[in-house]
Amino acid sequence: MDRPPKAITPPPARPLLIVAGPTASGKSALALTLATRLGGTIINADAMQCYADWRIITARPTPADEAAAPHRLYGVRPLEQPVDAAWWRTAAIAELQAATLPILCGGTGMYLSSLIHGIAAIPAIPPEARAEARARLAAEGPHRLHAWLAENDPETALKLRPTDSQRLARAAEILLATGHGLAYFHAQPRETLTTHRPCLILLDPPREDLRTAIATRFHAMLDAGALDEIRRIDATTPDPALPGLRAHGVPELRAHLAGTITLEAAAAAAIAATIAYTKRQATWFRHQRLTNPADTQMIHARFSHATQFSESINNKIMSFINNEG
Repeated sequence: MDRPPKAITPPPARPLLIVAGPTASGKSALALTLATRLGGTIINADAMQCYADWRIITARPTPADEAAAPHRLYGVRPLEQPVDAAWWRTAAIAELQAATLPILCGGTGMYLSSLIHGIAAIPAIPPEARAEARARLAAEGPHRLHAWLAENDPETALKLRPTDSQRLARAAEILLATGHGLAYFHAQPRETLTTHRPCLILLDPPREDLRTAIATRFHAMLDAGALDEIRRIDATTPDPALPGLRAHGVPELRAHLAGTITLEAAAAAAIAATIAYTKRQATWFRHQRLTNPADTQMIHARFSHATQFSESINNKIMSFINNEG
């Protein structure tokens, strides 16, 4: 009598470290410390740092940092090829599989969530549908486009602000191309990450420390040549709808280069906008569960290369990597 075939046991999930937190909290410095200590590979999870054209204005790791440990998905796309969660997830999974110890680093919470919990399987959108959605937005404005969505895709429209032009155009192009609303795709089953066990290391510095760090970093970017970086892009007459042009500091400095505001006003506006963004990041991380709470390590400080790395955190991370707890 033939015996039934033995069930194939999947290989055990491998460890994955995630260094997350608000902008300017020291994620890159902490990821580099971990990578050099543990022999890890740092994988970018910041949307704007994927763009090759933005090194200074997005505070990408320096060439010296990149030489100290492997860095992946930094500066890999031109602005003309927009980065989104679907593209990033596919690229990140490939890097996870290639790394002995992957260390995700970034503050784009939606990207981290898409990797772990899956992402809506939205089909590729034909250029004609995208062009029609953009034309509607330009001709009618965001409020009328929102009203159109409310009539044809009310479930999605309820979740969108009438002033959010970018997301309204995205919802419109999906509906035009597929006949289904964005909410329909979000309700479908998703492919979750099963090959790795995530451990979240969340930086949560005091607000005043963060505000000071943001201002200091922005002025350092100016000193390092951020205006020249943006000037080079403006010389190419980029499509104003490109998502990469929304990187922190870029709209304000472009306005200065166009002669509409002073450099001082542009810097103040950029710093204020970044501080406001970090508040939204903090809210997102408070309300989203990326990992098992037992596998989340909180660091209530801003990390820098000079920061003393907590041995208690180090021991917990080593225990997680070794699957001891």
